[in-house]
This record gives sequence, C-alpha cells and structure tokens, in this order.
Amino acid sequence: MARPYTMKARAEKQAETRRRIVDAAVELHGTVGPARTTASMVAERAGVQRHTYYAHFPDERSLLLACSGAHAERDPPPDPETWREIDDSRERLRAGLSGIFAGYARNAEMFACVLRDAEQDPLVREIVEMRIAPGLAASHAVLTEGLDDDQPALLQVMMGFHAWRTLAQDCGVDAAKAVELAATAVECGGGRR
Repeated sequence: MARPYTMKARAEKQAETRRRIVDAAVELHGTVGPARTTASMVAERAGVQRHTYYAHFPDERSLLLACSGAHAERDPPPDPETWREIDDSRERLRAGLSGIFAGYARNAEMFACVLRDAEQDPLVREIVEMRIAPGLAASHAVLTEGLDDDQPALLQVMMGFHAWRTLAQDCGVDAAKAVELAATAVECGGGRR
C-alpha cells in the first residue's frame, strides 16, 4: 500500500525539480541569453547537481524547448483571431500592434537576449522559428487584411521587436504613441492616410 504513495511522491519531487531547472533556465535566458547559459549556471541557480540537470535535460535542445514552452504558457502571445473581428482595418491594425507591443514591453529583456542569440546560434534560431515566428506570421496575416500592396512589408518591419524597442526604449515614446507611430508608418507606406 505504501508503494503507490511513494511512487506518486517521487514523481511529484521529480516534477518539482524539473520545474526549478526550467525556471532557473528561463531566468538566465532573459538575463544572459540562451546561448550564454551553461548547464552549470542552470544547475547552480536551480539548486541541483549537474547530473540531476542532465537526467532531466540530456541536451540543450530539450531544455530550450521546455523553457520556450513554459515561457509561452506563462505569458501567451496575443491571439490574432480576436483582431479579425474588428471590421475597420485601421482599428484592427492598432489593436494588433498594441497587443504585440504589450508583449514586447512585458518581456523586453527576454526578447532582446533571445533574438540577439538567434542571430549567431543555430539552435536558438531554430527555437525562435518554431515558437515565435508562427505567431508573428499569423498576426501579420490578420493585420494585412485591408492593406494596400506595399503596406504588408512595412507592417512586417513595424511589428518587429526591434521597431518597438527603438520607439519605446530608445526614443522613450509611451505605449499608445508607439502604436500610433507604427500604425501611421504602415498606413502612409501605401500612400493611404
């Protein structure tokens, strides 16, 4: 009778250890970046031995998948289908940019580190293409409805993290003004005002 309880307690302990490792890695990915995060750094921050770390995550890819999944679960990206319900393309564009920019604002350090590392590290790039790119592509598809031929290219630029960071962090523009500037740039790009 004690055996099932012991197995359940052991499974819960393993799940807790795994969660601590993932939490430690996510924190490091948002401060030093995934490419600069080592197994030793994660193990130390999680309070486990390296062999315990490797028992849960035998390779870097498995850790990056777990971390990116956990991060997306804790702070999911906006659902672009909710914007499709907005008939006016100008309002839809602003709602979409507002949702995307709000996610960047909440996760600025994480995006900065991950996107920086994706430029140099093929594995980080793979995870970005798997976890972030599809959501941005879906958002782009919804937000381009009703735009002129040249505007989708400008939208692609303006909905990117680096455009948001330039407006919000480098130029110090508040959230509402950043959305308005980005939307206006897209609208003017096709000659429409």
